[in-house]
Amino acid sequence: MAGDGQTGAQRQDSSADRAGTVSERPWGETPDGRSITLYELETPGGLRAEIMTYGGVLVRLFTPDRHGLPGDIVLGHDRPEPYFDRTSSPFFGALIGRYANRIAGGRFTLQGRTYQLAQNDGPNALHGGERGFDQRLWDGHAFVGEDGPGVTLTYLSPDGEEGYPGNLAVQVTYTLTLAGALRIDYAATTDAPTPVNLTNHTYWNLTGNAGRDILGHELTVQAEAITPVDAGLIPTGELREVAGTPFDFREARRIGARVDADDEQLRYAGGYDHNFVLRGAAALHPAARLYDPATGRQVEVSTTEPGLQVYSGNFLDGCITGKGGQRYGHRWAVCLETQHFPDSPNQPQFPPAVLLPGQPFSSRTVYAFSTR
Repeated sequence: MAGDGQTGAQRQDSSADRAGTVSERPWGETPDGRSITLYELETPGGLRAEIMTYGGVLVRLFTPDRHGLPGDIVLGHDRPEPYFDRTSSPFFGALIGRYANRIAGGRFTLQGRTYQLAQNDGPNALHGGERGFDQRLWDGHAFVGEDGPGVTLTYLSPDGEEGYPGNLAVQVTYTLTLAGALRIDYAATTDAPTPVNLTNHTYWNLTGNAGRDILGHELTVQAEAITPVDAGLIPTGELREVAGTPFDFREARRIGARVDADDEQLRYAGGYDHNFVLRGAAALHPAARLYDPATGRQVEVSTTEPGLQVYSGNFLDGCITGKGGQRYGHRWAVCLETQHFPDSPNQPQFPPAVLLPGQPFSSRTVYAFSTR
């Protein structure tokens, strides 16, 4: 299923214009010579998104500021080639799997058998391995539905890929809704038990075109606790209350206000890079709100997932030159990754993250945009 996607440039309009439009065009080739397709989604309300079939990457996302001026609020590149190398694209906007975040020792035991994964983050496995879903070519199908324009991406991860058991069929649908949101619907089936944790790794910067760092952005997270980590950023297994700590975002706080506080957890990660335990059950529930006082842009995150990884761009250091020649400096973005908890295959007290045959996986995350 990991084919070339649709390559012919086309535009769906006519009566669909009232629900938005979608166009597609070739956008370069993968290192092995397969064609990449770039989809452009646009709503009558002024939202515009670009998504490519390589890595399922959200390349651009334009939203208006409080004065109605559009700006691109996600980090990335102007051409596909930098996305092929994680040193120039540390998961910018990409789909992550099979297992987002870290698995301790790159190892887990399932039904009495131990599986060894690539140790691509020190001794641990990170974001699906050496060639996770961010480094795969997906098939794409564009559409304009009642809710707005979108694209459905599919990929078949074969048994044994990156060490994971079972053939995993994955479908991810991006919809740019008429209500002013980006909705991401994840679905997967397997023919053998396997860990699954899917997310999108967009780097958000609400200034528009990444004009400055995000330390002045105000963040609210609907969480009473985090899963603290050890020095290798693997959860210790406990749930730690955020009250009285730099991780208390139950009320809006500037990201930069306490990111360098004298706190062991912040020292381990060089800032925020932690899983927040969200309030709410499996139904769609509020997770976070990000607001930029300078531009008035706001994004509200809702999800069916139990966790949210907040990452404050600690490893960005100015070495990556992104869109428009902009250098991405330290803490130039924040990631809000909806997810199951890190290392869940080795932490039985965490919400289960093993998918079984005959029990399809489904998940939804919504990023709703507004200004104030």
